[in-house]
Amino acid sequence: MKFTLSWLKEHLETDASLQEICDALTITGLEVEEIEDPAEKFAAYVVGEVLEAAPHPDADKLQVLKVDSGSGIVQVVCGAPNARKGLKGAFAPVGTYVTGIDLTLKKAKIRGVESFGMMCSERELELSEEHDGIIDLDTDAAPGTPYAQVVGLDDPVIEIAITPNRPDALGVRGIARDLVAAGLGTLKKDTLAEIGGKGACPVKIKIDNPELCPAFAGRLITGVKNGPSPDWLQQRLKSIGLRPINALVDMTNYISFDRGRPLHVYDADRLQGSIKARAGKSGESFVALDGETYKVDEQMCVIADDKAVLGLGGIMGGEDTGCTQATTNVFIESAWFDPINTARTGRRLNLMSDARYRFERGVDPSSVEPGLHLATQMVLDLCGGEASKVEMAGEPPLRNLVIELDAAKQFKRLTGATLGDDEIGKILQGLGFGVESNGKGMTVSVPEWRPDVHGEADLVEEVVRIYGVDNIKPEPLKRLSGVAKPVLTIGQKRVQRSRRVLSGRGMVEAVTWSFLPESEAQLFGGGTAELRLDNPISTDMSHMRPGLMPGLITAAKRNRAHNMNDAALFEVGQSYGGTAPEDQYISAAGIRFGQNEMSGSGRHWSGNAAPVDLFEVKADCMALLCQLGVDVGRVQVVREAPDWYHPGRSGVIRLGPKITLAYFGELHPGMRTKMDLSGAAAGFELFIDNLPQPKRKAISHTRPAMTVSDLHPVKRDFAFLVAADVAAGDVVRAALSADKKLIEAVNLFDLYEGDKMAEGKKSLAIEVTLQPRNETLTDKQIEAVGAKVVAAVSKTTGGEIRG
Repeated sequence: MKFTLSWLKEHLETDASLQEICDALTITGLEVEEIEDPAEKFAAYVVGEVLEAAPHPDADKLQVLKVDSGSGIVQVVCGAPNARKGLKGAFAPVGTYVTGIDLTLKKAKIRGVESFGMMCSERELELSEEHDGIIDLDTDAAPGTPYAQVVGLDDPVIEIAITPNRPDALGVRGIARDLVAAGLGTLKKDTLAEIGGKGACPVKIKIDNPELCPAFAGRLITGVKNGPSPDWLQQRLKSIGLRPINALVDMTNYISFDRGRPLHVYDADRLQGSIKARAGKSGESFVALDGETYKVDEQMCVIADDKAVLGLGGIMGGEDTGCTQATTNVFIESAWFDPINTARTGRRLNLMSDARYRFERGVDPSSVEPGLHLATQMVLDLCGGEASKVEMAGEPPLRNLVIELDAAKQFKRLTGATLGDDEIGKILQGLGFGVESNGKGMTVSVPEWRPDVHGEADLVEEVVRIYGVDNIKPEPLKRLSGVAKPVLTIGQKRVQRSRRVLSGRGMVEAVTWSFLPESEAQLFGGGTAELRLDNPISTDMSHMRPGLMPGLITAAKRNRAHNMNDAALFEVGQSYGGTAPEDQYISAAGIRFGQNEMSGSGRHWSGNAAPVDLFEVKADCMALLCQLGVDVGRVQVVREAPDWYHPGRSGVIRLGPKITLAYFGELHPGMRTKMDLSGAAAGFELFIDNLPQPKRKAISHTRPAMTVSDLHPVKRDFAFLVAADVAAGDVVRAALSADKKLIEAVNLFDLYEGDKMAEGKKSLAIEVTLQPRNETLTDKQIEAVGAKVVAAVSKTTGGEIRG
């Protein structure tokens, strides 16, 4: 937001210096980003008066001028056709850097005649593209007077950063109001008055979709004489970076920055019938004022007449009904448009304007009619004409919010500082809030231009930013006696540990967006209407993510595009299965792509490393579960992984039949194609919220003694003939359960599915390790355990010992 110091002082009566004003703005939350003083740019230029203008002795198109620069009379060779005796212009002495021609002036000889400076054109001073002649000032200023002072270019331009919750600061009067509250002067009385009209407005207004445009006011002004706006208005717009167009258009731009009230003007002679605020229709389009053609749809708010679309409500008008020098009858629009719809439409069309910037943040709904009256007054002053009565459709959505504030108590509770009711009330009144004492505190009426204020905490925040955070005395926290209680919850500790474990396994942490396109969300079980954002930051981030895997795949794709072909990424974060709190969960996910870095080092004389596969990501899952306190011996690995995993190379880790702990596996080739990820890739997602809570152990001051058997373990091999669809994990778990005291480990070491097997059968060979504790096992004891193993496997899987 840009404005000049003189513009600010049209609303603020103050003796404060520029630096004091800028310091106050920053302290109150309107951070000053830049102060541009044009007087510094033009400091070297002074008013020069031509005393003599004689022909150059050696060039027909040049003249030799005698110029009074205020510090002496100098000779200047000039080729401007309008150079003459008595002319006053902008003189640049030797040593001046002229920005328009990128040249530092030196004493020079031009066709044999010495020249000691330059009389400048507007293009050389970068004021415009005019360069047919030198600047001709209509002034009584004496030679040597600073040029910037004479033409009004000594007005500092202030640029401030506006946070999204402060739409009231998008007008100069709103900024002045903050400074008044900060004690830097008084707010000048608003001269805005209601302007009457003659006769009913012949252009009727209709609202077909009040949810998009609840209020629309307008009026017709006939007999206007449109042309260039006055110098003061042009200079004011130029100072903030806007290009003057004509009086009618410049007026709307001025009010937009002066009051934060966007308006639009139509050439009334180009309108057909009534004007409507309605939803767009599929197939409609229009040519906007920027010369581009935009297609509209049913979710966009358009302004249309009986013939066609005239523009996008709250964003930009159309070229066909724009005001030109030939406009004699003008229709002024002052409306209020829904902020969310305005933002969504602008993002969808990639169309930004000053009007959209204000409407999507929240324009004061009570300014609909006052803004129209201000525009009417300016049109009548600048262009003349006769105004009709106001035509109004709908009602502005006023909040009429009143808050009961226990001022001193809430201020103390939320800030730790003490401030009296009188001072709090004074600050709020300075900001435009209505304040009345009610015996227990105060009743505060919130002005309509502050849509960000909803309750007591917001009012305290307003007081604090004006009072000054630096005025609140810092106090140390009270020291607590005794041993501090744990601060982190079990879930928070698991999140931290997950990051450490996965980093230790050679993976690099990534932080991806919580939003993604609808098409990608649907691939991973999301993309539902309830997870669509009302106000997305872009069309490619329209839905909340249903899981972490889409973002990691996108990150892997970007890494591949930068020749990082073999890598491993992980992320720990929140995902969204729905809008209810129970549908949101914390998970840890990872992706490995390219070649297996754990089994090799890419290209090597001994052979290339193998592509990543499901066993690596399964190992990641198991290692993480183990470190998070889960007994991996109790978990089950089954199929039924989601569709984005390869159906034959993936799995689900469960604790019992209902608790899903993790998914893992190689990514489905079709999914990699849809996500444009080339090469091998495998991933996992572990659901931290689903992990069982650790059992509370009795307090023990000593660790139990480590028990190590000094007896040799005994290993026996078993080969079972089982059905082809029996999972090897089921066989392993059955064998482990046969004798939990003696059986220490079971390892699968062979799978045979050759042509010698009966149809629908396969052979699984396992190695069972027995660990005696107190005495060496006898053959009889070993055979007894073997029989238990065979019985357990047979009962669980239907397998038979292979002969």
